[in-house]
Amino acid sequence: MTAYRFTALLVVGTFCAHAHAAPLTSPDRHIAVDVTLSPTGALTYAVTRDGKPVILPSSLGIEVKGADLTQGLTLAASSPVKPIEDRYELATAKKRHITYRANEQTHTVRNAQGQAMDVTFRVSNDGVAFRYRVAGKNLRFVRETTGFAFDKSTKAWLQPMAVAQTGWSNTNPSYEEHYQREIPAGTPSTLGAGWVFPALFRTGETWVALTEANLDGSFHASRLHTDSRGGVYRLDIPAAPEVFTNGALLAESKGDLVTPWRVVALGSLRTLVESTLGTDLAAPAIAFDKAKIQPGHASWSWALLKDDGTYIDTQKRFVDYAADMRWDYTLVDADWDRKIGFERLRELVDYAAAKKIGILVWYNSSGAWNKTPYSPKGALLTRAARVREFARLREMGVKGVKVDFFAGDGKSMVAYYVDMLQDAADAGLLVNFHGATLPRGWSRTFPNLMTVEAVKGFEFTTFDQKDQDAMPPHAAMLPFSRNLFDPMDYTPLVFGDIPKIKRITRNGFELAEAVLFLSGIQHFAERPEGMAGVPDYLRNLLRDLPRSWDDVRFIDGYPGRHAVIARKSGDSWYVAGFNADNEARSVDLDLSFIEGRSGILTTDGDGERAFSQAPIRAGKTSVSIKPRGGFVAVFK
Repeated sequence: MTAYRFTALLVVGTFCAHAHAAPLTSPDRHIAVDVTLSPTGALTYAVTRDGKPVILPSSLGIEVKGADLTQGLTLAASSPVKPIEDRYELATAKKRHITYRANEQTHTVRNAQGQAMDVTFRVSNDGVAFRYRVAGKNLRFVRETTGFAFDKSTKAWLQPMAVAQTGWSNTNPSYEEHYQREIPAGTPSTLGAGWVFPALFRTGETWVALTEANLDGSFHASRLHTDSRGGVYRLDIPAAPEVFTNGALLAESKGDLVTPWRVVALGSLRTLVESTLGTDLAAPAIAFDKAKIQPGHASWSWALLKDDGTYIDTQKRFVDYAADMRWDYTLVDADWDRKIGFERLRELVDYAAAKKIGILVWYNSSGAWNKTPYSPKGALLTRAARVREFARLREMGVKGVKVDFFAGDGKSMVAYYVDMLQDAADAGLLVNFHGATLPRGWSRTFPNLMTVEAVKGFEFTTFDQKDQDAMPPHAAMLPFSRNLFDPMDYTPLVFGDIPKIKRITRNGFELAEAVLFLSGIQHFAERPEGMAGVPDYLRNLLRDLPRSWDDVRFIDGYPGRHAVIARKSGDSWYVAGFNADNEARSVDLDLSFIEGRSGILTTDGDGERAFSQAPIRAGKTSVSIKPRGGFVAVFK
């Protein structure tokens, strides 16, 4: 049972109690959470790791219409601590078979009017999560006072939230900005609209990733407020335009109002990279035919050919390309309905099926929320329209949809995502969201969700040289931030030229992305001509590249500088690394967990576009990575 220490205070003739719960600890007892209710009724929490502060005392509370549960609170009850154990399987993540263990406790507080709020904490060996529940009917969110306070010496790696209704055809926000790296905690957001999740921090020797999980359509998605003076970060709400047309911006619920889990992953950098906390806290999977959960690799013409490639002859050529590479899919992008049409799409699907390639097709999600011209547009705005459209695709043999250009994070827009995932699942279709929010664990709840963009991906490096020049350190942020918990459609890998752009990465860097970046369907940007120019052994490596992973091991790295990660598939290990710096880097690798096997190291050759191969032995060894270069070592 939980014990409390009480301090009696006489305040204007009223007896008040300062309640401080015994710390809730992780199963391994390295992480502890202290929850405190002050004499004035302010509820706070603090997090320590091995007794050292990580999150300093920070506020808790939520206000709904008619009930302020942010101040003047008293403790009504605390539940006994109970162990939580959950096991699940994911085909689109860093691990296939996952076990989540945590200790859980719920504190119930009341305001002066007797209205109640539950705050449930879970502490696992890789972090802390908590969420609120307010009982009632027809509840509407007003504000949340949740904070994350850091020591003044903390450094942060953060991506600014873009201002809604800015950008090309008013498509912002889409989580498509460069990261601000190693900035002092408390630095204001450069765009003034806050910071996106996951947000990465280092305080002392502890790394922290803040995010949220388990958006069910009844709540809006949050971000960190732009004003974080003193290193105190607070949750913020979406901007007013981030809604489905005439839809709700903020959370509302017919019954109890339950927030998503607020997630504080913490520990060593290895702990974060190997953590699955972002999906551990998501809702269990809906029913979906397991045989249709088919991660894979895809050819994609639009990456380098842009709109000029969306014609049936070009798409057949990319189907042939995918078949030659023994990949799984070809993605047909925007305006296919006008340039190819439904009848010839059926012809393309049949052509691809004969070569054992699945066809994926693009849709524009948008109604009135932006000015994007691409089609099919407006075909998915209602459930009746989605059911009709998805049934038509399923009947002709299309395997999945890529849906683009969402409006942001408002409650009604989140519900639109969730409803679309459910309707696609009912039709047996796979889903890829672009121009979209961070999925926050949806890949667990909806097994048909293969990947989501929500990143300043490869395509930006084809538009402007400045984005190409900034790409290496940006890419070296992604294993530690955006791709930490959720699949990411960065669309990696180009070995040849980018039209009108000078590519600054070496080919080893490009190759390493194919292993370092996690996506249920990895859409490769390279076109057939570029792939034809690489050695046969390189093409064979990509032909044999696993579609999904069973396990992960962090080897070395630093956000924005370099990363080396090992991924396991069956009995094989793939060790990949890249170096974003302008100087060569020597990395010591401890590969003793691979049990002394011999492997093949594929890395950069003498020229910027050259490859080389050499044997490598598992155990303790070192690898030299060229400037903006990389490698993949395969142990079978």
